[in-house]
Amino acid sequence: MGGWERSSAVDATSLGSYVALGDSFTEGMEDARPDGGYRGWADRLAERLAARNPGLRYANLAVRGKLIRQIVDDQVPEAIGLRPGLVSFTAGGNDIIRPGSDPDAVAELFESAVAELSATGARLLIGTGFDTRDTPVLRHVRGKVGTYNSHLRAIADKYDCGVIDLWSMQVLQDPRAWSADRLHLSPEGHRRVALRAAEALGLPVTEDWREPWPPRPEQSWRTQRIQDIQWAREYLAPWIGRRLRGQSSGDGRAPKRPKLERLCGAQSSASASPSEAERC
Repeated sequence: MGGWERSSAVDATSLGSYVALGDSFTEGMEDARPDGGYRGWADRLAERLAARNPGLRYANLAVRGKLIRQIVDDQVPEAIGLRPGLVSFTAGGNDIIRPGSDPDAVAELFESAVAELSATGARLLIGTGFDTRDTPVLRHVRGKVGTYNSHLRAIADKYDCGVIDLWSMQVLQDPRAWSADRLHLSPEGHRRVALRAAEALGLPVTEDWREPWPPRPEQSWRTQRIQDIQWAREYLAPWIGRRLRGQSSGDGRAPKRPKLERLCGAQSSASASPSEAERC
């Protein structure tokens, strides 16, 4: 088994394996690689771990659009079977944004999975929900996200989990942290979250996720409204349509990296080009 005595920091040099669980956030949308796949914060974190231990094996079982029950039923047993030393587990966001969802019930499912994963001896890294204060459409669920985050903090304390505190990452309030769909992080957003995750694990980093964004040109009110209309037509309307039809963007989709495998370019810097994240 890949577990170790729990401590505030991870010894990356002796970590044998890492498995990432979740939805589109952990799958890595919209952090595109040249081959058409997605990289994302979890891949970037794995690269940082592998830079310190080239023998690290990594699997990413996350699939876009998945609800927490699907993640708990499908991905958690797979992860337990892989017996990793480190597991990152982020889930519940797709549930929380749905009308009528109960953050207390979602948190109960989340804790049941954490209990199972913790019993294997693996170190756990979980993530809170984002602050949706300035996010179109999702700002109305900010209170539910806050309630859910309170549960996640309590779960982290109970099971000694590392926490990626996404809510406190005010740097992600900048539009440049998000892709054109305004629902998924941009490559730079993923890079900053990977740095925050490394910090949560006690890994040494030379970059700072808090670094201010450079100034950006002012946009007229008219330009902003045109962009809003284009976004609603290209992204919001299809998203609502899928919800009404009971469809998910992840239906029929398999995980991008279902097996524990070593990373190519393990000796390279984690800030290298996306091709460094491709599997060997």
